[in-house]
Amino acid sequence: MKPGSVKPGSVNGKPGAGEPEPSESERLLFGGPLRYDMGWSQHSDAFLELNFRAMVTRLPTLLASSFRLAWQADRRAARIVVGAEVGRGLAQAVSLLAVNSVLGRLMATGPVEDRLRDAVPALVVVAVVMLVAALLRAASTYATGRLEPKVERVATELYLERAAAVELSAIEDEAFHKLLDTAQYGASSARRMIRIATRVVNAGISLIAAAGVLTVLHVALLPLLVTMTLPSAWSALTMARRRYTSFHAWVQHARAGQLISGLLTEPAAAPEIRVHGVGPFLLRHFRAMSESAEAEQARLARLGARTGLIAAAWTGLATVATYATLGGLLLAGAMALSVAGTAVIAIRTGSGNLDTLVLEVNSLHEEALFVGDLQRLYVEAAERAIPVGGVPLPEEPREIRFENVTFTYPGSAARPALADLTLTVPLGKIVALVGENGSGKTTLVKLLSGLYTPQRGRILWDGVDAATADRHQLAERIAMVAQDFKRWPFTARVNVAIGRTSAPLTDERLRTSVTEAGAENVVDDLPRGLDTLLARMFSGGHELSGGQWQRLGIARAAYRRGAILVVDEPTAALDARAELEVFEKIRALAGTGQTVILITHRLASVRHADLVHVLDQGRLVESGTPEELLSSGGVYAELYSLQAEQFAARVPAPKAG
Repeated sequence: MKPGSVKPGSVNGKPGAGEPEPSESERLLFGGPLRYDMGWSQHSDAFLELNFRAMVTRLPTLLASSFRLAWQADRRAARIVVGAEVGRGLAQAVSLLAVNSVLGRLMATGPVEDRLRDAVPALVVVAVVMLVAALLRAASTYATGRLEPKVERVATELYLERAAAVELSAIEDEAFHKLLDTAQYGASSARRMIRIATRVVNAGISLIAAAGVLTVLHVALLPLLVTMTLPSAWSALTMARRRYTSFHAWVQHARAGQLISGLLTEPAAAPEIRVHGVGPFLLRHFRAMSESAEAEQARLARLGARTGLIAAAWTGLATVATYATLGGLLLAGAMALSVAGTAVIAIRTGSGNLDTLVLEVNSLHEEALFVGDLQRLYVEAAERAIPVGGVPLPEEPREIRFENVTFTYPGSAARPALADLTLTVPLGKIVALVGENGSGKTTLVKLLSGLYTPQRGRILWDGVDAATADRHQLAERIAMVAQDFKRWPFTARVNVAIGRTSAPLTDERLRTSVTEAGAENVVDDLPRGLDTLLARMFSGGHELSGGQWQRLGIARAAYRRGAILVVDEPTAALDARAELEVFEKIRALAGTGQTVILITHRLASVRHADLVHVLDQGRLVESGTPEELLSSGGVYAELYSLQAEQFAARVPAPKAG
C-alpha cells in the first residue's frame, strides 16, 4: 500500500480542513490516525527547498552527491558514464552545426549536382557523429547498469550497519523509528539518482549546445525557448512537493497496512486466524486501510491533472509565440530560410532538452530529499551509536553492584521501572530475581547487560562504572536466554552458533553446547540434524515446539560461553520433567564458575539459588537464601505459599482405603 498525503494544516497528527478523516480501522486497531505531522517540522526545510531557484542552485551539489555515490560503488563505471554523457552532449552540438551546413549548401544557388556534392562532407560528419553518439549511449547504458545495483547495495549496507549499531533505546524511540522508516527508501533513491544524473548531464550539455546554436542564429530565439519550458518546470515542482510531503505524512499508515497483510500469512498467527476466524476481520480492515490510501492517491491524481492541464495550456501559448516570432523574422528578411530550418531543429532539440533537464533535475532533487533522509539517519545513528572503547572491566570481578539505580523507559508516564534500587550480584553464584509481573526483573538484567543506562545511580563492576566501561567488553561477558528469544529462520546449526558469531564454527563446540543444554534429543529428532532448516515457510523447513526451541536457546547461550548467563523464564514452555532437567543443567553451568542470573515465576525452582533478590514495583524488598526468605515470612514466603496452595488444590486427595 503506497503512502498518500495530507494537506498543510495538519496539527499534532490531526486532520486539517479537506483532509481524509481517519478510518475506523485506524481508530480501532491502532488507537487513532496514523498520520505523521513530522513532515511539517523535521522535514520542513527540505519541503521549502522545492522551488526553481533552489533546484538550479543545488544542481552542482546534487550531481556531486550522485558522483560520490557512483565513485564509492565502482570508479571505473563512474568514469565511463561521465565521459560518455559529456561526449554525447558535444556530439549533439557538432550534429546541429553539421545540419546547418547541410541546409545552407542545399539551399544555395547553383546546379543541384553541385549543391549535393558540396553537402556530402557535412552529411558524412552527421553520420559519423550519430555513430559515435550511439556507441557512447551503449557505453553509458552498460556502465549505468553496473553502477545502479552497486550504489543501492552500498547505501543499504550503510543503512543497516548504522541501524544495527545504535543503542536499544534508539530502536525503541518513535521518532528515530520514523527516521528508520523513511531512510530505508534512501537506498533505492540513491540508485535512481545515478540514472537520473546521467540524463541530467546529457540534457544539460545538449541544451548548452542547442542554446549556443540558437544564439548564433538569432538572439531573440533563446528567451522564447526558455519561456516554452517554464510551465513544465512549475508543474513538476508542484507535484514533487505534494509527493514528498505525502510520503512522510503517510509512511506509518503504509507500514500499518503492510503489517496487517503480513499477519494474514504469518505462520505464528496462522492457527489463531483459522480457529478464531480472524481472516475476514483482518481482510476487512486491510481493505479499509487501503481505501484510505487510495482516496488520497486519487486526490493527488486530481490535483496533478489540473496542474498538468494549466502547464500544457501555458506551453501551447509559448510555442505559438515562438514560431510566430520565427515566421516574423523570415518575413522581415532578418533570417535566411536555411537558417530558419536549422533554428526549427535547434528549437525542437533545445526545447526537448530543456524540458528533460527541468523534469530530470526535479526528479534528481526529489530523490535527493530521500537520500537526505538516509544521510540524516547516518548522522543521528552516529550520535546514538553504542560507544566504542571505554574503561576496561576487571579481569575477574567479584561482584556487580547496583547503587541507587533509577530507570524509566523513554516516553513512559508511569512510575519508574526501577526506583532507587541498591543490590549486589555476587559472581560465580546462582542469583535468582523474583517478583510479580512489572516488578522490574527484566529491566534490571537489561541494565546489567548494558542494553540501557540508568538515569540515576551507578552499576559497578568491582568499582568500575558500567556507564564508562568498554561496552563491547561488557557484552562479551554476557550470555542471555530471554523468554522471547529470537527464533532465527536458519538452520539449527546457525541457531546455536549465532550465540557467538566471532568464534570459529566447530562441530566440537556445537556438540558440547547441545549436550550442556540437554538438547541432544531435539537435534537427533530433526530430519537433517543440525543442518535442518528451522523455518516452515521455506522448502524443506521444519518447525520446533516451544520446549524444543527453549532447549536450543539454552544451547545458544552455552555456545556463547559468557561469564554471566542471564536466564529469563527458561522453563516457561517445558513440562515438569524437562523443567527439572533444565535446572540441573543450569546448576551444572554454575558449578563451572559461571554466574547464573535466573528470572522465574516458579519459586520452587530457585531453591538451589545461592541468593534471591525479591523485587516489588521496581524496588528491592527482600534478599537472602531461599531458606532465609521462607523463614522470614515476607513477600517471598507469601508468593511461595500461594503457588504451593495452587499446586496442592490441583492434586486430588487420596481415596480412603
